[in-house]
Amino acid sequence: MSHIRKLTTRAALTAALLVSTAFAAEAAGTLHRGNAAEPESLDVHRSSGVSESNIQRDIYEGLTAEAADGTIIPGVAESWDVSDDGLVYTFHLRDDAMWSDGTPVTAHDFVAGFRRGLDPETAADYAFMLWPIKNGKAINEGSITDITQLGAVAIDDRTLEVTLESPTPYFIGLLAHHMAYPVHMPSIEAHPDSFTQPENFVGNGAFVLTEWVPQGHIKLEKNPDFHDAENVSLDAIYYYPTEDQENELQRFRAGELDITYDVPASQIPWIEENLAEEFHNTVYLGNYFYGINTQIEPFKDNIPLRQAMFLAIDREILTKQITKGGEIPAYGWVPPGIANYEPQQLDEWEAMTQEERNALAVEKYEEAGFSVDEPLDIEILYNTNDNHRNIAIAIAAMWKQTLGINATLRNEEWGTYLNSRDELQFDVVRAGWIGDYNDPNTFAGYLRGDIGQMNPAGWQNAEYDRLVAEAATEQDMEARSDLLEEAERIMLSEMPIIPIYYYTQQHLVSSAVSGWEDNIMDRHASRYLSVSR
Repeated sequence: MSHIRKLTTRAALTAALLVSTAFAAEAAGTLHRGNAAEPESLDVHRSSGVSESNIQRDIYEGLTAEAADGTIIPGVAESWDVSDDGLVYTFHLRDDAMWSDGTPVTAHDFVAGFRRGLDPETAADYAFMLWPIKNGKAINEGSITDITQLGAVAIDDRTLEVTLESPTPYFIGLLAHHMAYPVHMPSIEAHPDSFTQPENFVGNGAFVLTEWVPQGHIKLEKNPDFHDAENVSLDAIYYYPTEDQENELQRFRAGELDITYDVPASQIPWIEENLAEEFHNTVYLGNYFYGINTQIEPFKDNIPLRQAMFLAIDREILTKQITKGGEIPAYGWVPPGIANYEPQQLDEWEAMTQEERNALAVEKYEEAGFSVDEPLDIEILYNTNDNHRNIAIAIAAMWKQTLGINATLRNEEWGTYLNSRDELQFDVVRAGWIGDYNDPNTFAGYLRGDIGQMNPAGWQNAEYDRLVAEAATEQDMEARSDLLEEAERIMLSEMPIIPIYYYTQQHLVSSAVSGWEDNIMDRHASRYLSVSR
């Protein structure tokens, strides 16, 4: 009996040691990331949010990719040539680019991706990203029905030729966007409605999708077939929906998260004092704004009303007392620091005191046909998020105090909010735009009237569209900048959107994480990260 008992105890100890060792090994190679909202979709052509692109950046790779510092580097394309007129790009694909099922990634996969993204039946919100490709816009809008007319041709398995409508200075950077990723047509054809589910998924990124528990987590595991797998340290990544920022902070402090998507604004002073070494607060290429539904009364054609609403917002109070993250009050659309551009600002209004802005707001409000005795009643739509709610409460109070506007709040979960936003089912909507590449066109193009769902205000201005379109064909960078600056001034004069602040981005990154590099695009592919516990 004693001999048996001794063996049993030894076996139990051995088993416990093995479990402990296995857990330690997993923890050392496993990253846990907060990721805001539950992804709308991981279909690269049917998603539009940052939380989706964070994951897509790990499970796919485009012709180009981004280094840890956000600069553009070769991806599946190891090199490329550009014709003298800037119209024809010839991409040479690396020999070791593989799908996660072990089959080669070919030029045909990129052609298939471009065609699917532009096919009107796909109804991709971001289809306009591929419009620079010859016939891309015409195919997407249906005026050309033969999709083989798209200017993307596989010369052979390893050579892709792309012809553009006009010289596009930002084209190489654009190709790192999820709309330009290749697609694995066999899995799409076999599982058209579920190819992004773990059991059906085939990708070409550094990681592979292996689990998806809605509102629970998404798990990725290292892809041994990735061409740079030997330099990928992580074995697995867990992405968690973390819309409740207070809870996200608690989970980080408890060691459940290695990286947060954001931090609660109210806690930033405490974080700066107590978690300074793990707090990253950096300039971000984005604009936080309110979109005004210019398709409905009383906002339609009522520029003084829109201007009054802009002027009555005290951005200093919002950024210093509400958001508290070093955000920059915005009196323009395109953020500072963007390449090849001088952002346009409403300098006269910025130079005023808030009291002076409020006085002017009242004048314009009355010019628009409203007063304290005959106030405007509106509703502000925002997606579920503590910071968005606090900002909406503050702005509603400012509008009430200065103008007498009665503003009610409506919050919706991410998917419902996206539908309401896209269908213009709102009076005023909370929105934000993060540049897809470091070029002013990513902001100018967002407000074009011919893009449809991506225009958050339903705004139409033919001269604005003309200037942005002309800039897209202009090879002289100074002349191009002049055109885009004029377009921004037109937009600001009509005020279809209300810029509030230029983003900074806040994350908590555990001291156990290595490889994180702050960058203006706030893009941090997991392939560059490692965990040491």
